[in-house]
Amino acid sequence: MEFSNTELILISGIFAWSGFVRAGLGFGGAALGLPLMLLVKDQPLFFLPIVATHLLIFSGITTGLRFQQVDREFLKESLTWMIIPKLIGVIGLLSMPTQWMVIFIYSITGFYAITWIVKWEISSQSPWVDRLLYILGGYFSGASLIGAPLIVAVAVRKMAISAYRDTLFVLWFILVLIKMSAFAIAGVDLQWQWSLALLIPTTCGHLLGLKFHHLMLQRNPQVVRQWLGVCLLGIVCIALWQ
Repeated sequence: MEFSNTELILISGIFAWSGFVRAGLGFGGAALGLPLMLLVKDQPLFFLPIVATHLLIFSGITTGLRFQQVDREFLKESLTWMIIPKLIGVIGLLSMPTQWMVIFIYSITGFYAITWIVKWEISSQSPWVDRLLYILGGYFSGASLIGAPLIVAVAVRKMAISAYRDTLFVLWFILVLIKMSAFAIAGVDLQWQWSLALLIPTTCGHLLGLKFHHLMLQRNPQVVRQWLGVCLLGIVCIALWQ
């Protein structure tokens, strides 16, 4: 994959943004970063292994010293319902034409953006709704790494705020490890060189995101997500129009 100097600068900035969002919100690094990456080059199977590698690195570092904060019961329950849909989603990613996958990713991302703009919280009040959100979140995670908002809808109700981010990071680590294993088995290029090259901007974004996370705990996260939703929906509309 070859890029111009302008494209390299844009990609570096986007990965810094992805790291910032992931560390700041605890999720959304792919949902808010992947649409921008696809505007530069519409190749999901090029970017997804890089995003996945970075998620493994930074989620492991962030939770490595805070594993006692992890809600193990939530992990057990969620993974029980998500593993099979996750694998089905990965198979769909590997077999679906690139253009279809790009449209699919933008459509799901656009849906999330609209829910943030109108401040509609995807919530669950019953065990069966929880399971449906797990299944859909697992599938979307397997297909594109953007199933987090559905899973978060259950997590925010079932976990203490002190365990929220660290538990989700462990969950993302497990799910992405499954996806990377499937990529390796299928012979997909894992883009190790690009992952290392983009590690510096992603680290800068991650460190800023950690500081932002502390500020978020003191502010209304809905307002922040609303503005993110407006920007994201604009990106999605431009991309689909193109």
